[in-house]
Amino acid sequence: MTVWDDLVGQEPTVETLSRAVSDESAMTHAWLFTGPPGSGRSTAARAFAAALQCPEGGCGQCRECRTALDGSHADVKVVATEGLSIKVAEARALVQEAALRPSVGRWRIIIIEDADRLTAYTDAPADALLKALEEPTPRTVWMLCAPSLEDVIVTIRSRSRHVRLRTPPVEAVADLLQRRDGVDPAMALYAARAAQSHIGLARRLARDEQARIRRRDVIAMATKILGVGDAIGAAADLAQIADEESTASSAERDAAERARLMETLGADPTARTQPPHIRSQVAALEREQKTRATRSARDVVDRALVDLTSIYRDALVLRLRSDVDLVNPDAVDKVRALAGVFTPEQLLGAMDAIHEARDRINANVPPLLALEAMALQLRVPRDLGV
Repeated sequence: MTVWDDLVGQEPTVETLSRAVSDESAMTHAWLFTGPPGSGRSTAARAFAAALQCPEGGCGQCRECRTALDGSHADVKVVATEGLSIKVAEARALVQEAALRPSVGRWRIIIIEDADRLTAYTDAPADALLKALEEPTPRTVWMLCAPSLEDVIVTIRSRSRHVRLRTPPVEAVADLLQRRDGVDPAMALYAARAAQSHIGLARRLARDEQARIRRRDVIAMATKILGVGDAIGAAADLAQIADEESTASSAERDAAERARLMETLGADPTARTQPPHIRSQVAALEREQKTRATRSARDVVDRALVDLTSIYRDALVLRLRSDVDLVNPDAVDKVRALAGVFTPEQLLGAMDAIHEARDRINANVPPLLALEAMALQLRVPRDLGV
């Protein structure tokens, strides 16, 4: 067992990082991990952090490895933003923390799992980090994770060493689900293929029946958008699925956070009114939870749109008679139906429409409006036969 065990299909990355651990001449103060969603960017960063702290270079079993991997190591700071962006104040606090020397470990490590959110609305948070990257503190390491180089401003890219992760093979992801999570082989292979090798989504699909049902419903929409009314209805269904899933996943957590806050403040949660200082802190918590719920709903929509894209991709594979494996072999009847009525150009146009909707939502367009515009471009003939 080593810290690299969960980093599947990334042999070149493991080789690069292992060399930096064992040879400080190959080490640098800032690393930028990029790769498609689900490739394991944050997994790579955490494994690297653990290996740097481990006396044996990443045994995976010692206290340093375990605490670095789970984010509880005193000298490993993990920033996993659940909001829409990383704020300037947060970036400045990280800079102050990075200036401190390690307290118990060999390195002080700052991991930012969503470095692309440093520039979600303004470059100010990213600019706040530049001083720390330009004049690094000895024994401090920055690890930034983003989908691509273009998601990070040039000034940060130029001061970081780039490590590119690739999409892992389906078989490697299925093997990980079996080995790590005890998933049945057939289910593991289905989940890995349906998630298009996104490790986190594959694990969720393998373990959550409701997630599999929602995915099947999304895939089925492609054959049901026959007219304007169907398009508007499909957009509303997608938005509703996102809201319901986001609410269900956050309701219990929100209530627990509020209860902990009231307990910390020594307040009576049953009181009809609270003192001003308690009301202000509760209001701040509720604002934070609302922002997190908005981000969560957008993430659910984005995952649904990736699933929807896959059926048009499969139809294009059949239309071109390619020998590439299908993402949705369990829905081959729907794939064949779409391939029978759409030209290759139209299938590419449908995928472009979905991609444009994802971009619009990321640019803060109301999801329902973006989904309606997309669905209108996905209409199919009424003689689809499904």
